[in-house]
Amino acid sequence: MAHDVRVVTEAELRAVVALDLETVDVIEAAFAALASGRVVMPPILSMELAEANGEVDVKTAYIPGFDGFAIKVSPGFFDNPALGLPSLNGLMILFSAKTGLVETVFLDNGYLTDIRTAAAGAVAARHLAPSEIETAGVIGTGVQARLQMKAAHLVRPFSRLLVHGRDAAKARACAEELAAELGIEADAVDAETCVRESQFVVTTTPARDPVVHADWLHPGLHITAMGSDQAGKNEIAPEALAAADLYVCDRVSQCEVSGELEAAHAAGLLKDRTPPELGEIVAGTHPGRTDATQVTICDLTGTGAQDTAIASHVSTRLSGAGTLVRA
Repeated sequence: MAHDVRVVTEAELRAVVALDLETVDVIEAAFAALASGRVVMPPILSMELAEANGEVDVKTAYIPGFDGFAIKVSPGFFDNPALGLPSLNGLMILFSAKTGLVETVFLDNGYLTDIRTAAAGAVAARHLAPSEIETAGVIGTGVQARLQMKAAHLVRPFSRLLVHGRDAAKARACAEELAAELGIEADAVDAETCVRESQFVVTTTPARDPVVHADWLHPGLHITAMGSDQAGKNEIAPEALAAADLYVCDRVSQCEVSGELEAAHAAGLLKDRTPPELGEIVAGTHPGRTDATQVTICDLTGTGAQDTAIASHVSTRLSGAGTLVRA
């Protein structure tokens, strides 16, 4: 029997959902749900297309009590900018959790992924970063670098920002844009200065060799690493993970194969302990930062629970947006 499927474009989505505190709270609730142990979330389906300098990830999760569940397809083709095309795109599909029928197709070109990823960074900052931050840092200069800083500023307002990127001109442009948008001071610096002079740092690169080293860590520092989401990627030196007072994963099983924990295990480190997950800290079943001088690191690989949470949240706000298609 035919049924109606709503198709929503990126432009329509941008009109109904943004990176704000409400979105941060939605993603925070998804992490709390993960800590319950009742979420059904299979391993990420990940495919690397080395010849095209590309990769594709497929994520999904069922959260009990939700009317639907999302499946997200997220391609990243990193030579696209030379063709005048974005590196990242993709779509989400929201299915009924009762019938399995497709309800909504979000042709978001990665927009929902972008804001839910940035919101996850804000959740990590809310629970792990020092309560007062003067200087924040970001390593990376792309869309996610900008969004991570905007999200962090929502929960930990800072007055100074340090930006590092491989391309100095892009780092300066990123710093200037964020300075104007957030009303702060911002400068482009080298990576070591970025880490040493910040109380809060986010790494947003596709690096396969560490961009943060252990001897740069200092008391009161929090780092959120969100670039490692494929096997072989590595932003944080394994020795830095081992030296941290608290190392937290969004999902341990994912971080072991596609996050910073993969490189640490390969180096023979952290094999004797299982890190807590961010959801446990959100839910209060594991302590987060307990001292202003602690060094904390959070490893975000991105979870299907975040995708189901953002898709379900958006679906309640559409109010007729999109186009109905008879399927």
